[in-house]
Amino acid sequence: MIVVTTPDVHGRRIDTVLGLVRGNTIRGRHVGHDFQAVLRNMAGGEIKEYTKMMAEAREQAIDRMVDEARALGADAVLSMRFQTCEVMKGAAEMLCYGTAVTLLPED
Repeated sequence: MIVVTTPDVHGRRIDTVLGLVRGNTIRGRHVGHDFQAVLRNMAGGEIKEYTKMMAEAREQAIDRMVDEARALGADAVLSMRFQTCEVMKGAAEMLCYGTAVTLLPED
């Protein structure tokens, strides 16, 4: 599956636009990780526990979006974007979305 942030795939033409596809996950903070994060925040620098959590959330959201695109018979997802928001104190949603398409064979 080709996933790009651009509105097209260089060298390929769109055959069919199948529509919007999306994937999301909601992650909550972990008390043990929060304690470590507070300590790191006091010292300054990267808060690795949250960096890892957000990277895992992005990957899971992409996997779910790709599964939805495959179910439609897509070859690619174009114009993929991420969005995040807090859904409650201590929990955030990671959403990714794009346009599922089929592509014509390469020339």
